[in-house]
Amino acid sequence: MADALAPLGLMLLLLGAWEAACRLTGVPAYFLPPPSQVAVAAATGLPVLVPAAWNTLSVALVALALAAAGALLLAILVGLSPLLERAVRPLASALQVTPVVAVAPLILIWAGIDNPERAVIALAVLVAFFPIFSGAVTGLRSADPDLERLFDLYGAGRLQRVMRLRLPAAVPFLMEGLKVGAGLAIIGAVVAEFAAGSGGVRGLAWQILDAGNKLQTDRMIAALFVLAVMGVAVHAGLERLERAGLRWWRGR
Repeated sequence: MADALAPLGLMLLLLGAWEAACRLTGVPAYFLPPPSQVAVAAATGLPVLVPAAWNTLSVALVALALAAAGALLLAILVGLSPLLERAVRPLASALQVTPVVAVAPLILIWAGIDNPERAVIALAVLVAFFPIFSGAVTGLRSADPDLERLFDLYGAGRLQRVMRLRLPAAVPFLMEGLKVGAGLAIIGAVVAEFAAGSGGVRGLAWQILDAGNKLQTDRMIAALFVLAVMGVAVHAGLERLERAGLRWWRGR
């Protein structure tokens, strides 16, 4: 109970300080609206914000699934061939440090102006791929050395070693990579929606852009709040999945 009340109490304290500061200083509402005004904007805009949030979330989840499948497959191939790992690592690192906003215009052109959804998914996959791949590769290397020697003793092949020993050992690292990748997939989807810059992808980024153009700061903050709640919900869901995966892993 205390673990749940502590963040809630801190949030209420910060919101109260924000409300008091706005009312005492008389700051213009278009510059910084009080939380009460943001709550009203969120309540009135809920019929629009919920579908927009679902559009962004569905894109992020699809991107996360594609990134996880591709990263795990590539990690298994890398586990089978050290030479392939040395070849792939620099390229994966280069993709990781390349800002998504820098490649977004190029991806949008390749995907086609009429298909911005493809570009949004591709950019979200690009952002989420590396942490999942890195976690899987690190996990594949973390197998118990004694079990590695046991597999040597029984003459296990590379594929048997990877699938029966290293892959189960990689579960905790893979789940941690998934949690990081999920947050990055949401960020990538939102940034890609901003880069698309049109109403073709009507996610939360479009709502923020539309509200900003009209100086409706309360709507902007309401959309950001929905985005934060969505991120927390996805993280909580993955933590539950992680606990289930770790129970299976410890049983193995």
